[in-house]
Amino acid sequence: MTSKLPVRSADDVDETALSYAEIKALATGNPLIIEKCQLEMDVNKLKILHAGHLSQKYSLEDKILKEYPQDIKRLTERIAGYGADIETVRQNPPAGKAPRSGASVFPPMKIGGIIFAEKAEAGKAIVEACKTMRSPDPVPLGEYRGFKMTLAFDSFNQEYAVTLQGALSHKVRLGSDIHGNITRLNNVLEGFADALSICGDKLTGVQAQLEAAKGEIDRPFPQEQEYGEKSARLKELNILLNMDQKDREILDAEPDEGDIGPPQRSPGLAR
Repeated sequence: MTSKLPVRSADDVDETALSYAEIKALATGNPLIIEKCQLEMDVNKLKILHAGHLSQKYSLEDKILKEYPQDIKRLTERIAGYGADIETVRQNPPAGKAPRSGASVFPPMKIGGIIFAEKAEAGKAIVEACKTMRSPDPVPLGEYRGFKMTLAFDSFNQEYAVTLQGALSHKVRLGSDIHGNITRLNNVLEGFADALSICGDKLTGVQAQLEAAKGEIDRPFPQEQEYGEKSARLKELNILLNMDQKDREILDAEPDEGDIGPPQRSPGLAR
């Protein structure tokens, strides 16, 4: 009687492999082969999951030892730098009031060794400094509100930029408007408080990630027991099946009784 095997979907890899195991088991008459093939599939899956678990663990170790400490150090330094630059801005306000007229007074800006007390004149001086540049390399420009200024040409973006140098460096892109450039400088200086807040939030986030990573790194592989038990059983089956195979080879090598002929006499004993 012919045994019929169940029809399985071609998309189901596990079921297809098991069908092959069934065919092989039926052909050999050894039911241990089905268990062996199923265990091989299970162990291979668990091996991949275990490797992924170890990879994640190594990644966390690298972050705990290097990435997170470096980020914390960098953010801590920037927070301290913004704090110092905010104090410099506080001591050098963007504009004051004339004692008698009450008119807005522009804080002096030094460009090329010349002090400009008018906003328009200072703006023109910046544009002229851009026009006279002969190299994209940074050159000293002057001082404004307690910060040294360096002028450079960004050849990639095709634009001029001023770097305000305090405890930190702050890049300000320039345009062609003489008043607009002064406004851009002031906007960057007045935006330090927001930048400080953003750095503080980032630092808190990195510190939380560091603590979470420390707790996660000691988490064992969730299927460690199953992986160990199935791997041990698979080794046991391999030993049993190898022994069985050797016994069959020995039996196959022994001659049948019908193949053994009568003993041969020595020619010297013949009468």
